[in-house]
Amino acid sequence: MLQMNNEEIRKAADFFTQEIAKLAGNRSVRLMEVCGTHTVAIFKAGIRQLLPENVELVSGPGCPVCVTPNNYLDTAIAYSRKSDVMIATFGDMLKVPGSSSTLAAEKAQGADIRIVYSSLEGLELAKRYPNKKVIFLAVGFETTAPTAAAAVLMAEVEKITNFYLLSSHKLVPPALRALLSSGDSKVDGFLLPGHVSAMIGLAPYEFLSKEYNTPAVVAGFEPLDILQSVYMLLRQLDCGVAKVENQYRRIVPKEGNPAACEVLSTVYQAADAQWRGIGHLKKSGLAMQEKYQKFDALLNIPVAVEETKEAKGCQCGNVLRGLVLPAACPLFGKTCKPEHPIGSCMVSIEGTCAAWYKYGAGRWQV
Repeated sequence: MLQMNNEEIRKAADFFTQEIAKLAGNRSVRLMEVCGTHTVAIFKAGIRQLLPENVELVSGPGCPVCVTPNNYLDTAIAYSRKSDVMIATFGDMLKVPGSSSTLAAEKAQGADIRIVYSSLEGLELAKRYPNKKVIFLAVGFETTAPTAAAAVLMAEVEKITNFYLLSSHKLVPPALRALLSSGDSKVDGFLLPGHVSAMIGLAPYEFLSKEYNTPAVVAGFEPLDILQSVYMLLRQLDCGVAKVENQYRRIVPKEGNPAACEVLSTVYQAADAQWRGIGHLKKSGLAMQEKYQKFDALLNIPVAVEETKEAKGCQCGNVLRGLVLPAACPLFGKTCKPEHPIGSCMVSIEGTCAAWYKYGAGRWQV
Protein backbone atom coordinates (compact mmCIF):
# COMPACT_ATOMS: atom_id res chain seq x y z
CA MET A 1 0.00 0.00 0.00
CA LEU A 2 2.86 2.39 0.76
CA GLN A 3 4.25 1.98 -2.77
CA MET A 4 1.06 3.24 -4.46
CA ASN A 5 1.21 6.45 -6.48
CA ASN A 6 -1.17 9.33 -5.86
CA GLU A 7 -3.63 8.27 -8.56
CA GLU A 8 -3.77 4.72 -7.20
CA ILE A 9 -4.29 6.05 -3.67
CA ARG A 10 -7.14 8.30 -4.86
CA LYS A 11 -8.84 5.40 -6.68
CA ALA A 12 -8.48 3.15 -3.65
CA ALA A 13 -9.89 5.83 -1.34
CA ASP A 14 -12.84 6.33 -3.71
CA PHE A 15 -13.47 2.58 -3.74
CA PHE A 16 -13.46 2.26 0.05
CA THR A 17 -15.63 5.32 0.67
CA GLN A 18 -18.20 4.20 -1.89
CA GLU A 19 -18.30 0.65 -0.52
CA ILE A 20 -18.58 1.94 3.05
CA ALA A 21 -21.60 4.02 2.06
CA LYS A 22 -23.21 1.03 0.33
CA LEU A 23 -22.60 -1.32 3.25
CA ALA A 24 -23.81 1.19 5.83
CA GLY A 25 -27.06 1.86 3.98
CA ASN A 26 -29.47 3.69 6.24
CA ARG A 27 -28.37 2.20 9.54
CA SER A 28 -26.39 4.14 12.10
CA VAL A 29 -22.97 2.65 12.85
CA ARG A 30 -20.70 3.67 15.69
CA LEU A 31 -17.05 2.59 15.52
CA MET A 32 -14.40 3.26 18.13
CA GLU A 33 -10.76 3.91 17.31
CA VAL A 34 -8.91 2.75 20.40
CA CYS A 35 -5.54 4.32 19.64
CA GLY A 36 -4.75 8.02 20.04
CA THR A 37 -2.49 7.87 16.99
CA HIS A 38 -5.52 6.74 14.98
CA THR A 39 -7.49 9.69 16.34
CA VAL A 40 -4.88 12.15 15.08
CA ALA A 41 -4.52 10.37 11.72
CA ILE A 42 -8.29 10.43 11.20
CA PHE A 43 -8.39 14.17 11.76
CA LYS A 44 -5.30 15.00 9.71
CA ALA A 45 -6.60 13.04 6.70
CA GLY A 46 -10.16 14.35 7.00
CA ILE A 47 -11.53 10.82 7.16
CA ARG A 48 -14.65 11.81 9.09
CA GLN A 49 -15.62 14.06 6.18
CA LEU A 50 -15.21 11.13 3.75
CA LEU A 51 -17.61 8.89 5.65
CA PRO A 52 -21.40 9.05 5.43
CA GLU A 53 -23.02 10.88 8.33
CA ASN A 54 -24.52 7.69 9.70
CA VAL A 55 -21.04 6.14 10.18
CA GLU A 56 -19.65 7.72 13.33
CA LEU A 57 -16.08 7.43 14.62
CA VAL A 58 -15.59 7.91 18.35
CA SER A 59 -12.33 7.85 20.27
CA GLY A 60 -11.61 5.37 23.04
CA PRO A 61 -9.12 4.96 25.89
CA GLY A 62 -6.06 4.79 23.65
CA CYS A 63 -4.02 7.74 24.83
CA PRO A 64 -1.63 6.72 27.63
CA VAL A 65 -1.47 10.17 29.19
CA CYS A 66 -5.26 10.55 29.06
CA VAL A 67 -6.05 7.35 30.96
CA THR A 68 -3.51 8.00 33.71
CA PRO A 69 -5.53 8.87 36.82
CA ASN A 70 -5.16 12.02 38.90
CA ASN A 71 -3.81 10.22 41.95
CA TYR A 72 -0.83 9.03 39.89
CA LEU A 73 -0.05 12.66 38.97
CA ASP A 74 -0.46 13.70 42.60
CA THR A 75 1.99 11.00 43.65
CA ALA A 76 4.55 12.01 41.01
CA ILE A 77 4.22 15.64 42.09
CA ALA A 78 4.70 14.67 45.73
CA TYR A 79 7.87 12.76 44.83
CA SER A 80 9.17 15.72 42.81
CA ARG A 81 9.07 17.84 45.99
CA LYS A 82 11.55 15.58 47.76
CA SER A 83 15.07 16.99 47.64
CA ASP A 84 16.75 13.61 47.12
CA VAL A 85 14.51 12.60 44.19
CA MET A 86 14.91 13.23 40.46
CA ILE A 87 11.88 12.63 38.23
CA ALA A 88 12.52 11.33 34.70
CA THR A 89 9.48 11.59 32.45
CA PHE A 90 8.16 11.91 28.93
CA GLY A 91 7.41 15.55 28.11
CA ASP A 92 3.65 15.02 27.77
CA MET A 93 3.32 14.35 31.48
CA LEU A 94 4.59 17.77 32.54
CA LYS A 95 1.40 19.65 31.66
CA VAL A 96 -1.13 17.10 32.93
CA PRO A 97 -2.97 18.69 35.85
CA GLY A 98 -2.96 16.94 39.19
CA SER A 99 -5.33 17.94 41.97
CA SER A 100 -3.54 21.20 42.74
CA SER A 101 -0.38 21.41 40.63
CA THR A 102 1.48 20.09 37.62
CA LEU A 103 4.98 18.74 37.16
CA ALA A 104 5.71 21.78 34.99
CA ALA A 105 4.79 24.09 37.87
CA GLU A 106 6.93 22.08 40.27
CA LYS A 107 9.87 22.19 37.84
CA ALA A 108 9.49 25.96 37.58
CA GLN A 109 9.78 26.11 41.37
CA GLY A 110 13.01 24.14 41.37
CA ALA A 111 12.02 20.47 41.41
CA ASP A 112 14.56 18.21 39.70
CA ILE A 113 12.48 16.95 36.78
CA ARG A 114 14.17 15.77 33.57
CA ILE A 115 12.48 15.10 30.23
CA VAL A 116 13.58 11.82 28.66
CA TYR A 117 12.59 9.92 25.55
CA SER A 118 12.93 6.41 26.95
CA SER A 119 13.20 4.50 30.20
CA LEU A 120 16.84 3.74 29.32
CA GLU A 121 17.58 7.47 29.45
CA GLY A 122 16.13 7.43 32.95
CA LEU A 123 18.51 4.61 33.82
CA GLU A 124 21.43 6.64 32.45
CA LEU A 125 20.43 9.52 34.73
CA ALA A 126 20.55 7.14 37.69
CA LYS A 127 24.11 6.18 36.78
CA ARG A 128 25.14 9.82 36.32
CA TYR A 129 23.58 11.02 39.58
CA PRO A 130 24.22 8.29 42.18
CA ASN A 131 23.22 10.60 45.05
CA LYS A 132 19.69 10.97 43.65
CA LYS A 133 16.79 8.52 43.66
CA VAL A 134 15.77 8.61 40.00
CA ILE A 135 12.09 7.79 39.46
CA PHE A 136 10.97 7.09 35.90
CA LEU A 137 7.26 7.78 35.29
CA ALA A 138 6.30 4.55 33.56
CA VAL A 139 3.05 5.19 31.70
CA GLY A 140 1.67 3.66 28.55
CA PHE A 141 0.31 0.40 27.20
CA GLU A 142 1.79 -2.89 26.04
CA THR A 143 3.82 -0.87 23.53
CA THR A 144 6.05 0.96 26.01
CA ALA A 145 5.93 -1.39 28.99
CA PRO A 146 8.55 -3.82 27.54
CA THR A 147 11.12 -1.02 27.34
CA ALA A 148 10.53 -0.12 30.99
CA ALA A 149 10.90 -3.80 31.84
CA ALA A 150 14.14 -3.93 29.86
CA ALA A 151 15.48 -0.96 31.86
CA VAL A 152 14.71 -2.80 35.09
CA LEU A 153 16.51 -5.91 33.85
CA MET A 154 19.50 -3.79 32.86
CA ALA A 155 19.53 -2.07 36.26
CA GLU A 156 19.51 -5.50 37.90
CA VAL A 157 22.45 -6.71 35.82
CA GLU A 158 24.44 -3.50 36.38
CA LYS A 159 23.52 -3.38 40.08
CA ILE A 160 22.04 0.12 39.85
CA THR A 161 20.34 0.75 43.20
CA ASN A 162 18.96 4.28 42.75
CA PHE A 163 16.64 3.65 39.76
CA TYR A 164 12.89 3.20 40.30
CA LEU A 165 9.69 3.03 38.31
CA LEU A 166 6.44 4.73 39.28
CA SER A 167 4.35 2.37 37.20
CA SER A 168 0.99 3.14 35.68
CA HIS A 169 1.23 0.79 32.75
CA LYS A 170 -2.11 -0.32 31.34
CA LEU A 171 -3.33 -3.29 29.30
CA VAL A 172 -5.72 -2.56 26.42
CA PRO A 173 -7.88 -5.73 26.22
CA PRO A 174 -9.30 -5.43 29.80
CA ALA A 175 -10.35 -1.83 29.05
CA LEU A 176 -12.24 -2.96 25.94
CA ARG A 177 -13.96 -5.67 27.98
CA ALA A 178 -14.96 -3.07 30.56
CA LEU A 179 -16.41 -0.80 27.89
CA LEU A 180 -18.51 -3.55 26.37
CA SER A 181 -19.68 -4.96 29.68
CA SER A 182 -20.71 -1.54 30.99
CA GLY A 183 -23.87 -1.61 28.88
CA ASP A 184 -23.62 2.02 27.77
CA SER A 185 -20.86 1.98 25.14
CA LYS A 186 -23.08 1.46 22.03
CA VAL A 187 -19.98 0.56 20.00
CA ASP A 188 -20.60 -1.54 16.90
CA GLY A 189 -16.97 -2.29 16.16
CA PHE A 190 -13.36 -1.51 17.09
CA LEU A 191 -10.39 -0.19 15.16
CA LEU A 192 -7.70 -1.90 17.22
CA PRO A 193 -4.32 -0.25 17.92
CA GLY A 194 -1.58 -1.29 15.51
CA HIS A 195 1.32 -0.59 17.87
CA VAL A 196 -0.11 -2.54 20.81
CA SER A 197 -1.15 -5.38 18.50
CA ALA A 198 2.39 -5.65 17.14
CA MET A 199 3.37 -6.64 20.69
CA ILE A 200 0.48 -8.85 21.82
CA GLY A 201 -0.82 -10.24 18.50
CA LEU A 202 -4.47 -11.05 17.81
CA ALA A 203 -5.34 -13.71 20.40
CA PRO A 204 -5.97 -11.32 23.36
CA TYR A 205 -8.79 -9.68 21.37
CA GLU A 206 -10.70 -12.86 20.51
CA PHE A 207 -13.17 -12.29 23.36
CA LEU A 208 -14.55 -9.26 21.50
CA SER A 209 -16.15 -11.44 18.85
CA LYS A 210 -16.67 -14.63 20.84
CA GLU A 211 -18.17 -13.13 24.00
CA TYR A 212 -19.59 -9.80 22.80
CA ASN A 213 -20.26 -10.48 19.10
CA THR A 214 -18.41 -7.27 18.26
CA PRO A 215 -16.28 -7.01 15.09
CA ALA A 216 -12.72 -5.74 15.39
CA VAL A 217 -9.94 -4.91 12.94
CA VAL A 218 -6.28 -4.24 13.71
CA ALA A 219 -5.67 -1.07 11.71
CA GLY A 220 -2.59 0.66 10.35
CA PHE A 221 -2.08 4.40 10.51
CA GLU A 222 -2.05 5.53 6.88
CA PRO A 223 -5.33 7.10 5.70
CA LEU A 224 -5.97 4.17 3.37
CA ASP A 225 -5.29 1.74 6.23
CA ILE A 226 -8.02 3.37 8.26
CA LEU A 227 -10.50 3.57 5.39
CA GLN A 228 -9.89 -0.07 4.57
CA SER A 229 -10.32 -1.03 8.23
CA VAL A 230 -13.64 0.83 8.42
CA TYR A 231 -14.68 -0.98 5.24
CA MET A 232 -13.70 -4.33 6.79
CA LEU A 233 -15.78 -3.57 9.89
CA LEU A 234 -18.79 -2.56 7.78
CA ARG A 235 -18.41 -5.74 5.76
CA GLN A 236 -18.55 -7.84 8.93
CA LEU A 237 -21.61 -5.96 10.16
CA ASP A 238 -23.31 -6.34 6.79
CA CYS A 239 -22.68 -10.08 6.80
CA GLY A 240 -23.81 -10.43 10.40
CA VAL A 241 -20.51 -11.89 11.56
CA ALA A 242 -18.01 -10.84 14.19
CA LYS A 243 -14.34 -11.71 14.13
CA VAL A 244 -10.90 -10.21 14.69
CA GLU A 245 -9.26 -9.28 11.40
CA ASN A 246 -5.80 -7.91 10.72
CA GLN A 247 -5.58 -5.10 8.17
CA TYR A 248 -2.06 -4.19 9.36
CA ARG A 249 -0.44 -7.50 8.42
CA ARG A 250 2.67 -5.81 7.02
CA ILE A 251 3.59 -4.86 10.61
CA VAL A 252 1.48 -6.94 12.99
CA PRO A 253 2.19 -10.70 13.09
CA LYS A 254 -0.65 -12.87 14.30
CA GLU A 255 1.40 -14.03 17.29
CA GLY A 256 2.75 -10.54 18.16
CA ASN A 257 6.27 -10.15 19.50
CA PRO A 258 7.06 -13.15 21.76
CA ALA A 259 10.45 -11.74 22.83
CA ALA A 260 8.89 -8.48 24.06
CA CYS A 261 6.10 -10.38 25.81
CA GLU A 262 8.69 -12.56 27.56
CA VAL A 263 10.56 -9.50 28.86
CA LEU A 264 7.25 -8.10 30.04
CA SER A 265 6.22 -11.24 31.91
CA THR A 266 9.68 -11.60 33.46
CA VAL A 267 9.42 -8.23 35.22
CA TYR A 268 5.67 -7.69 35.52
CA GLN A 269 2.48 -9.50 36.37
CA ALA A 270 -1.09 -8.45 35.67
CA ALA A 271 -2.65 -6.43 38.48
CA ASP A 272 -5.75 -4.36 39.15
CA ALA A 273 -5.45 -0.75 38.01
CA GLN A 274 -7.28 2.56 38.09
CA TRP A 275 -8.19 4.18 34.73
CA ARG A 276 -9.22 7.78 34.41
CA GLY A 277 -12.87 7.86 33.50
CA ILE A 278 -13.29 4.10 33.44
CA GLY A 279 -12.53 3.19 37.02
CA HIS A 280 -10.89 0.29 38.76
CA LEU A 281 -10.42 -2.64 36.39
CA LYS A 282 -9.27 -6.09 37.38
CA LYS A 283 -6.01 -7.32 35.84
CA SER A 284 -5.77 -4.22 33.63
CA GLY A 285 -2.39 -2.96 34.84
CA LEU A 286 1.08 -4.24 35.57
CA ALA A 287 2.78 -4.73 38.92
CA MET A 288 6.36 -5.87 39.41
CA GLN A 289 7.18 -9.46 40.12
CA GLU A 290 8.53 -9.96 43.64
CA LYS A 291 12.13 -10.30 42.42
CA TYR A 292 12.05 -6.78 40.95
CA GLN A 293 10.02 -4.93 43.57
CA LYS A 294 13.18 -3.19 44.78
CA PHE A 295 12.77 -1.01 41.67
CA ASP A 296 9.19 -0.03 42.57
CA ALA A 297 9.15 3.58 43.83
CA LEU A 298 5.91 3.19 45.78
CA LEU A 299 7.22 0.19 47.70
CA ASN A 300 10.60 1.74 48.53
CA ILE A 301 10.31 5.52 48.81
CA PRO A 302 7.74 6.80 51.34
CA VAL A 303 5.83 9.91 50.29
CA ALA A 304 2.81 11.83 51.56
CA VAL A 305 0.26 12.48 48.81
CA GLU A 306 -2.50 15.06 48.94
CA GLU A 307 -6.16 14.08 48.65
CA THR A 308 -7.02 13.62 44.98
CA LYS A 309 -9.69 15.85 43.42
CA GLU A 310 -11.11 15.89 39.92
CA ALA A 311 -11.53 19.08 37.88
CA LYS A 312 -15.11 20.29 38.17
CA GLY A 313 -17.06 19.94 34.93
CA CYS A 314 -14.33 18.01 33.09
CA GLN A 315 -15.79 15.34 30.78
CA CYS A 316 -12.54 13.47 30.02
CA GLY A 317 -13.95 10.31 31.56
CA ASN A 318 -16.97 10.26 29.27
CA VAL A 319 -14.84 11.19 26.25
CA LEU A 320 -12.52 8.26 26.97
CA ARG A 321 -15.48 5.90 27.07
CA GLY A 322 -16.81 7.21 23.77
CA LEU A 323 -20.01 8.43 25.40
CA VAL A 324 -19.64 12.08 24.40
CA LEU A 325 -17.65 14.06 21.88
CA PRO A 326 -15.27 16.73 23.20
CA ALA A 327 -17.56 19.58 22.14
CA ALA A 328 -20.13 18.32 24.64
CA CYS A 329 -17.80 19.24 27.51
CA PRO A 330 -18.66 22.68 28.91
CA LEU A 331 -14.95 23.44 29.36
CA PHE A 332 -13.81 22.47 25.85
CA GLY A 333 -12.39 25.37 23.85
CA LYS A 334 -13.35 27.80 26.59
CA THR A 335 -11.41 27.38 29.82
CA CYS A 336 -9.76 24.14 28.59
CA LYS A 337 -7.36 24.69 25.70
CA PRO A 338 -3.98 23.15 24.75
CA GLU A 339 -2.11 26.11 26.23
CA HIS A 340 -4.14 25.78 29.45
CA PRO A 341 -5.44 22.20 29.71
CA ILE A 342 -7.82 21.31 32.50
CA GLY A 343 -8.40 17.70 31.49
CA SER A 344 -5.80 15.15 30.40
CA CYS A 345 -7.45 14.68 26.98
CA MET A 346 -6.39 18.23 26.08
CA VAL A 347 -2.75 17.69 27.04
CA SER A 348 -1.24 14.94 24.91
CA ILE A 349 -0.89 15.33 21.15
CA GLU A 350 -2.73 11.98 21.02
CA GLY A 351 -5.50 13.23 23.27
CA THR A 352 -8.99 13.28 21.78
CA CYS A 353 -9.78 16.81 22.89
CA ALA A 354 -6.40 18.11 21.68
CA ALA A 355 -6.99 16.52 18.27
CA TRP A 356 -10.50 17.94 18.03
CA TYR A 357 -9.23 21.37 19.02
CA LYS A 358 -6.24 21.37 16.66
CA TYR A 359 -7.75 19.73 13.59
CA GLY A 360 -11.46 20.38 14.01
CA ALA A 361 -11.16 23.56 11.90
CA GLY A 362 -13.84 25.24 13.94
CA ARG A 363 -16.41 22.49 13.37
CA TRP A 364 -16.45 21.84 17.13
CA GLN A 365 -17.65 25.36 17.79
CA VAL A 366 -21.00 25.35 19.58
